Amino acid sequence: MLDIKFIRENVELIKEGLKNKKSDFDLDSFLNLNERRRQLSGEVDNLRSQQNNINDQVSFLIKEKKDPKEIIAQSKEISKNISTLDDELKEIRKNFQWQLLCIPNIAHQSVPAGGEADNKIIKTVGNLKKFNFEPLTHVELAEHLDIVDFKRAPKLAGSNFILFKGLGAKLERALINFMLDLHTTEHGYTEIAPPFVANTASMITTAQLPKLEEDMYRLKDEEHFLIPTAEVPVTNIHSGETLEEQSLPINYTAYTACFRKEAGSYGKDTKGLVRVHQFDKVELVKFTKPDDSYAELENLLVDACKVIDLLDIPYRTTLLATGEMSFAAAKCYDIEIYAPGMDRWLEVSSCSNFEDFQARRGNIRYRDKITGKSKFVHTLNGSGVALPRLVVAILENYQQKDGSVTIPEVLRKYFHGRTELTK
Repeated sequence: MLDIKFIRENVELIKEGLKNKKSDFDLDSFLNLNERRRQLSGEVDNLRSQQNNINDQVSFLIKEKKDPKEIIAQSKEISKNISTLDDELKEIRKNFQWQLLCIPNIAHQSVPAGGEADNKIIKTVGNLKKFNFEPLTHVELAEHLDIVDFKRAPKLAGSNFILFKGLGAKLERALINFMLDLHTTEHGYTEIAPPFVANTASMITTAQLPKLEEDMYRLKDEEHFLIPTAEVPVTNIHSGETLEEQSLPINYTAYTACFRKEAGSYGKDTKGLVRVHQFDKVELVKFTKPDDSYAELENLLVDACKVIDLLDIPYRTTLLATGEMSFAAAKCYDIEIYAPGMDRWLEVSSCSNFEDFQARRGNIRYRDKITGKSKFVHTLNGSGVALPRLVVAILENYQQKDGSVTIPEVLRKYFHGRTELTK
């Protein structure tokens, strides 16, 4: 959430930011609403001040044994006006707060303006594998190895849900353990095991609401949602808190299942593991001081890339242009891995700096150790990394001519010495 004072003082900057993020938000209408809110608030305050003065006069007249009838009538009229204006002010405040939540974050000055064509590839790591045979897709490999049951999964939950089995389930679990072990032992993150359900307030903090509600699974009680990412519960661990400066940065990592309707993407990647409604992910979340957040974004990217480096899969990192970033991000890098069977680059992580956008929504602050004043922290997050696209890339990059798949060396300890996935 942006500061209303900042919006009022930087109208042209905000309008440019809205344009860059391809937002159709009507800023002029919002600013008019804000002026009406301020005007009404001033009128109500003035009337209440008058009423307080009249109450004092009534008390004085009664004390002096004089008739306060006329002045009491004035007080009743003022009370009536206050009630009328208060009703209008409540509706305006509600509308104002809702609209404020609909304004996207402003992109950092280092982010290229534009759409997909303006994304900037920062680096490409690894060589695309060349096979002396026609490589299979992950769907063909998974069916051959009998590690994913694509036929039975739909009867359990519907289309685009996954049923891993046997060595497929073991591979999924091995990857989760590998990533958590890496981030906690080598990268210094504290492991969190959060709920897989979040309340409305938590979803608003991380900006899934109101912008992305159609993509969320809402529970029947209407107050809770299945989480779309661990970012939601983990970021909200410190909502409403003031942290001590010396505790920053705080680095958390968490495994959760993630649930997304993928609204608006029907017909895309309907077969296989690329686009599904439930998937596993290891998340990385940081709370930092504002001056440190962009250096921490680079550290976050390095930590996420390390997962792919150790798995020895070709990948590339891309700085997203303004129109490709999420609603809440000020700057974002994507990590994409190469799947040779599909001949496609697949996104497995987005590493983002939200600056104080989420912290303002969730009221997450820190106390400056010199001045003692409280300030908003900056929040960052990135996938470290997401499954099952990682499974896609492992199957397709490590496949052998006979349809078996070599297990990446860093995962073998989780397979108790097994070196291949075989039928």
